[in-house]
Amino acid sequence: MDVQKAKNIFFLGIGGIGMSAIARYFHQKGIAVTGYDKTYSRITNDLEEEGISIIYKEDIPAISEDIDLVIWTPAIKVTNPLYIYLESQGIPILKRSEVLGQLTHRYKTIAVAGTHGKTSVSTLITHIFNESSLGCSAFLGGISTNLESNFLYNPDSNFCVVEADEFDRSFLKLNPYISVITSCDADHLDIYEDAADLRSTFSSFAARTNPDGVLFVKKALPLYLPSTPKNYSYSINENADFNSTNIHYEGNKAQFNFNFDNQRIEDLVSYFPGEHNIENATVAIAVAAWAGISTAEIRAALESFKGVKRRFEFIINEPDIVYVDDYAHHPQELRAAILSLKSMYPGRSITGIFQPHLFSRTRDFANEFGESLSLLDDLMLLDIYPAREEPIEGVDAQMLLNKVVIKNKTLVKKDDLITGKALKNKNLQILITLGAGDIGMLVEPLKVSVLKHKG
Repeated sequence: MDVQKAKNIFFLGIGGIGMSAIARYFHQKGIAVTGYDKTYSRITNDLEEEGISIIYKEDIPAISEDIDLVIWTPAIKVTNPLYIYLESQGIPILKRSEVLGQLTHRYKTIAVAGTHGKTSVSTLITHIFNESSLGCSAFLGGISTNLESNFLYNPDSNFCVVEADEFDRSFLKLNPYISVITSCDADHLDIYEDAADLRSTFSSFAARTNPDGVLFVKKALPLYLPSTPKNYSYSINENADFNSTNIHYEGNKAQFNFNFDNQRIEDLVSYFPGEHNIENATVAIAVAAWAGISTAEIRAALESFKGVKRRFEFIINEPDIVYVDDYAHHPQELRAAILSLKSMYPGRSITGIFQPHLFSRTRDFANEFGESLSLLDDLMLLDIYPAREEPIEGVDAQMLLNKVVIKNKTLVKKDDLITGKALKNKNLQILITLGAGDIGMLVEPLKVSVLKHKG
């Protein structure tokens, strides 16, 4: 079905970050958009305020009879009563990935893939292009702080930035003009047979890049890359086609040099710090430079970038207490975030609050999670957030806590964090919340508790 011809669209799982961006696209086009989600959230609240009607119960009579297209995320099971009903009515049901592929087909699509880093990179690329003469549209996997949205529409630009999601092999529905691959660590082993299967699929994604376009890949990723289009490597503090060097910090301000093709852009400033984010900025700048955006535009956009909600986001930034919130939910992401804090604030104690995401991921990477969390000075561990999964016997927060070797570690309940009880007798210098579940709902209450604790 041609999604552009739809007049009344129902979204199954409208509160998902990728689904909500597509919902916003159709809504701004004047299409009738309604949806279902099982959980009320900041995203669903914003969508409702924008004029989109959402139901939170599996209430078949509440669904419009005029629906001519259903957009569905696999996070909603096919056993859901709403899915069964809509399918029985003969209404076309398309996956989110299929719809995104259709919507971006006519653009010079910039697709950013990776098991981690893709949201930060795609959002920064969007900001640089949006601040330049080229402009862009964008479907993002996070809320841009500059835009206060995960969606941007520019009818006058032929560039569109998308987050290319490897979950359910969704990114194989895209046809990029510019592709970026930030990482390919083993993940989603409920979808992929093993790490080799995941890497093979990333290689297949790379091969979908337009031969007249370009491919940017983090240096030394174990991927098979096509001979066309031209592909470039990027890195920090080591030789690559595009790299950043001379990185130093002053609090949450980072300064560095960007090097490419025997050229150098000196003293770039970013307020989206951490070594992993300088690496993210490196490829974002590389994409912008390749597309023809001027050095002056890149410099100004980088300095004005305010970051992404829940991606190394500074909640409190005071001399005696720093609180950062991060979406990290894979061992490598935890490691990157914690080591970035260590490099930015040497000698200061780091307390982490982590909510594991998915029983299967916790089981598959228990040892790696233990190693990454052991980089903290103090750990408070929440129960596992199940998301779409049922519990797995023997897999719980205590099992994971046993893998952590630091002395200061404990299980904690949400209520004790909200009331501040869990923070008593803590030496809070640097605090970081980590996880992809509903831990984001604790950020504002924690901010209040931390400031009271400090006072």
